[in-house]
Amino acid sequence: MTAVRPDFSLETEAFARGVRLVAGVDEVGRGPLAGPVMAAAVCLVAEDIPDGLRDSKTLSARRREGLAAEIHARALVGLGEASTGEIEEMNILQASHLAMCRALAALPAMPDLALIDGNRMPRALPCDGLCLVKGDARCLSIAAASIVAKVARDAVMTELAQHWPGYGWERNAGYPTRQHLQALRDLGVSPHHRRSFRPVHNILWQEKSVNP
Repeated sequence: MTAVRPDFSLETEAFARGVRLVAGVDEVGRGPLAGPVMAAAVCLVAEDIPDGLRDSKTLSARRREGLAAEIHARALVGLGEASTGEIEEMNILQASHLAMCRALAALPAMPDLALIDGNRMPRALPCDGLCLVKGDARCLSIAAASIVAKVARDAVMTELAQHWPGYGWERNAGYPTRQHLQALRDLGVSPHHRRSFRPVHNILWQEKSVNP
Protein backbone atom coordinates (compact mmCIF):
# COMPACT_ATOMS: atom_id res chain seq x y z
CA MET A 1 0.00 0.00 0.00
CA THR A 2 1.37 3.40 -0.94
CA ALA A 3 1.77 5.73 2.02
CA VAL A 4 -0.24 8.94 1.91
CA ARG A 5 2.03 11.95 1.61
CA PRO A 6 1.06 15.47 2.60
CA ASP A 7 0.31 17.89 -0.21
CA PHE A 8 -0.52 21.56 -0.73
CA SER A 9 -4.01 21.09 -2.16
CA LEU A 10 -6.01 22.63 0.69
CA GLU A 11 -3.78 25.69 0.70
CA THR A 12 -4.02 26.01 -3.09
CA GLU A 13 -7.82 25.77 -2.97
CA ALA A 14 -7.93 28.47 -0.29
CA PHE A 15 -5.73 30.78 -2.32
CA ALA A 16 -8.02 30.25 -5.32
CA ARG A 17 -10.95 31.45 -3.18
CA GLY A 18 -9.09 34.68 -2.41
CA VAL A 19 -7.57 33.71 0.92
CA ARG A 20 -4.26 35.53 1.26
CA LEU A 21 -2.50 33.78 4.16
CA VAL A 22 -2.95 30.17 5.31
CA ALA A 23 -1.35 28.68 8.42
CA GLY A 24 -0.94 25.05 9.33
CA VAL A 25 -1.25 24.52 13.09
CA ASP A 26 -0.20 21.51 15.15
CA GLU A 27 0.65 20.79 18.77
CA VAL A 28 3.01 18.38 20.45
CA GLY A 29 3.18 17.20 24.03
CA ARG A 30 -0.33 16.07 24.96
CA GLY A 31 0.86 12.65 26.13
CA PRO A 32 3.94 13.38 28.29
CA LEU A 33 3.88 13.34 32.08
CA ALA A 34 6.02 16.48 32.33
CA GLY A 35 6.69 19.77 30.59
CA PRO A 36 4.58 22.18 28.58
CA VAL A 37 2.40 21.48 25.58
CA MET A 38 3.68 23.39 22.56
CA ALA A 39 2.17 24.39 19.23
CA ALA A 40 3.46 25.88 16.01
CA ALA A 41 1.73 27.84 13.26
CA VAL A 42 3.44 27.85 9.86
CA CYS A 43 2.56 29.80 6.72
CA LEU A 44 4.43 28.23 3.83
CA VAL A 45 5.36 30.14 0.69
CA ALA A 46 3.94 28.22 -2.28
CA GLU A 47 7.01 28.83 -4.42
CA ASP A 48 9.52 27.95 -1.68
CA ILE A 49 8.38 24.83 0.20
CA PRO A 50 11.22 22.75 1.71
CA ASP A 51 11.52 19.23 0.33
CA GLY A 52 10.75 16.28 2.56
CA LEU A 53 8.03 17.70 4.82
CA ARG A 54 6.27 14.85 6.59
CA ASP A 55 4.51 14.10 9.85
CA SER A 56 7.24 14.77 12.42
CA LYS A 57 6.75 11.33 14.00
CA THR A 58 8.01 9.65 10.81
CA LEU A 59 11.31 11.59 10.74
CA SER A 60 14.56 11.10 12.60
CA ALA A 61 15.57 13.76 15.13
CA ARG A 62 18.40 14.92 12.87
CA ARG A 63 16.09 15.24 9.86
CA ARG A 64 13.48 17.10 11.91
CA GLU A 65 16.08 19.60 13.11
CA GLY A 66 17.31 20.23 9.57
CA LEU A 67 13.81 20.73 8.24
CA ALA A 68 12.86 22.98 11.16
CA ALA A 69 15.79 25.26 10.35
CA GLU A 70 14.66 25.40 6.70
CA ILE A 71 11.08 26.16 7.70
CA HIS A 72 12.17 29.00 9.96
CA ALA A 73 14.27 30.45 7.14
CA ARG A 74 11.69 30.10 4.36
CA ALA A 75 8.24 30.47 5.98
CA LEU A 76 6.35 32.50 8.56
CA VAL A 77 6.51 30.72 11.92
CA GLY A 78 4.81 31.31 15.26
CA LEU A 79 5.33 29.27 18.43
CA GLY A 80 3.09 29.04 21.48
CA GLU A 81 3.00 26.97 24.63
CA ALA A 82 0.89 26.29 27.68
CA SER A 83 2.68 25.61 30.93
CA THR A 84 2.35 22.66 33.25
CA GLY A 85 0.34 24.87 35.59
CA GLU A 86 -2.06 25.84 32.81
CA ILE A 87 -2.45 22.18 31.84
CA GLU A 88 -3.42 21.40 35.44
CA GLU A 89 -5.75 24.38 35.62
CA MET A 90 -7.73 23.83 32.43
CA ASN A 91 -7.01 20.22 31.24
CA ILE A 92 -4.72 19.09 28.44
CA LEU A 93 -7.18 19.62 25.57
CA GLN A 94 -7.91 23.23 26.45
CA ALA A 95 -4.22 23.88 27.16
CA SER A 96 -3.37 22.47 23.71
CA HIS A 97 -5.89 24.84 22.14
CA LEU A 98 -4.45 27.74 24.13
CA ALA A 99 -0.97 26.91 22.79
CA MET A 100 -2.38 26.84 19.24
CA CYS A 101 -3.97 30.28 19.65
CA ARG A 102 -0.73 31.65 21.08
CA ALA A 103 1.20 30.22 18.12
CA LEU A 104 -1.14 31.99 15.70
CA ALA A 105 -0.81 35.23 17.65
CA ALA A 106 3.00 34.93 17.45
CA LEU A 107 2.98 34.99 13.63
CA PRO A 108 4.13 38.25 12.01
CA ALA A 109 0.63 38.59 10.54
CA MET A 110 -2.63 36.90 11.47
CA PRO A 111 -3.63 34.37 8.77
CA ASP A 112 -7.01 34.39 7.10
CA LEU A 113 -7.35 30.61 7.54
CA ALA A 114 -5.85 28.14 10.02
CA LEU A 115 -5.67 24.46 9.10
CA ILE A 116 -5.85 22.69 12.47
CA ASP A 117 -4.60 19.17 13.06
CA GLY A 118 -7.29 17.07 14.74
CA ASN A 119 -11.06 17.13 15.03
CA ARG A 120 -11.61 19.85 17.64
CA MET A 121 -11.55 23.56 16.87
CA PRO A 122 -10.14 25.87 19.57
CA ARG A 123 -13.00 28.05 20.83
CA ALA A 124 -10.85 31.19 20.90
CA LEU A 125 -9.33 30.71 17.45
CA PRO A 126 -8.52 34.25 16.23
CA CYS A 127 -9.26 33.52 12.55
CA ASP A 128 -11.28 31.17 10.37
CA GLY A 129 -10.31 27.55 10.82
CA LEU A 130 -10.65 24.10 9.31
CA CYS A 131 -9.97 20.89 11.24
CA LEU A 132 -8.22 18.03 9.50
CA VAL A 133 -7.90 14.61 11.13
CA LYS A 134 -4.36 13.28 10.71
CA GLY A 135 -3.57 16.61 9.10
CA ASP A 136 0.16 16.25 9.70
CA ALA A 137 0.17 13.29 7.31
CA ARG A 138 -2.05 14.98 4.70
CA CYS A 139 -1.29 18.69 4.63
CA LEU A 140 2.14 20.24 4.06
CA SER A 141 1.49 23.30 6.22
CA ILE A 142 0.40 21.15 9.17
CA ALA A 143 3.34 18.79 8.61
CA ALA A 144 5.66 21.80 8.77
CA ALA A 145 4.00 22.93 12.00
CA SER A 146 4.36 19.47 13.52
CA ILE A 147 8.10 19.49 12.78
CA VAL A 148 8.68 22.96 14.21
CA ALA A 149 6.64 22.21 17.35
CA LYS A 150 8.38 18.89 17.98
CA VAL A 151 11.89 20.34 17.61
CA ALA A 152 11.01 23.30 19.84
CA ARG A 153 9.53 21.15 22.59
CA ASP A 154 12.40 18.67 22.51
CA ALA A 155 14.78 21.60 23.05
CA VAL A 156 12.71 22.79 26.03
CA MET A 157 12.75 19.33 27.60
CA THR A 158 16.50 18.98 27.05
CA GLU A 159 17.00 22.29 28.84
CA LEU A 160 14.75 21.23 31.72
CA ALA A 161 16.72 17.99 32.00
CA GLN A 162 19.82 20.02 32.85
CA HIS A 163 18.07 21.43 35.91
CA TRP A 164 16.16 18.27 36.86
CA PRO A 165 18.46 15.35 35.97
CA GLY A 166 17.58 11.73 36.38
CA TYR A 167 14.23 11.58 34.60
CA GLY A 168 15.79 11.23 31.15
CA TRP A 169 13.83 14.11 29.63
CA GLU A 170 16.62 14.76 27.15
CA ARG A 171 15.79 11.35 25.66
CA ASN A 172 12.11 10.73 26.45
CA ALA A 173 10.83 14.36 26.28
CA GLY A 174 8.69 13.66 29.33
CA TYR A 175 6.81 10.69 27.87
CA PRO A 176 6.09 7.75 30.23
CA THR A 177 8.98 5.46 29.28
CA ARG A 178 10.06 2.71 31.67
CA GLN A 179 13.07 4.79 32.74
CA HIS A 180 10.94 7.87 33.39
CA LEU A 181 8.41 5.92 35.46
CA GLN A 182 11.19 4.33 37.51
CA ALA A 183 12.79 7.74 38.07
CA LEU A 184 9.44 9.06 39.27
CA ARG A 185 9.34 6.30 41.87
CA ASP A 186 12.98 6.82 42.88
CA LEU A 187 13.24 10.63 42.75
CA GLY A 188 9.68 11.69 43.33
CA VAL A 189 7.63 14.28 41.48
CA SER A 190 9.26 17.44 40.13
CA PRO A 191 7.57 20.85 39.76
CA HIS A 192 7.36 20.21 36.01
CA HIS A 193 5.32 17.01 36.30
CA ARG A 194 1.62 17.04 35.47
CA ARG A 195 0.11 16.03 38.78
CA SER A 196 -3.33 15.20 37.37
CA PHE A 197 -1.90 12.62 34.95
CA ARG A 198 -2.49 9.13 36.33
CA PRO A 199 1.07 7.80 36.86
CA VAL A 200 2.10 11.03 38.61
CA HIS A 201 -1.15 11.23 40.57
CA ASN A 202 -0.76 7.63 41.72
CA ILE A 203 2.76 8.26 43.00
CA LEU A 204 1.63 11.36 44.89
CA TRP A 205 -1.26 9.38 46.38
CA GLN A 206 1.11 6.62 47.51
CA GLU A 207 3.41 9.19 49.13
CA LYS A 208 0.45 10.73 50.92
CA SER A 209 -0.66 7.31 52.15
CA VAL A 210 2.82 6.46 53.46
CA ASN A 211 3.34 9.91 55.01
CA PRO A 212 -0.08 11.03 56.34
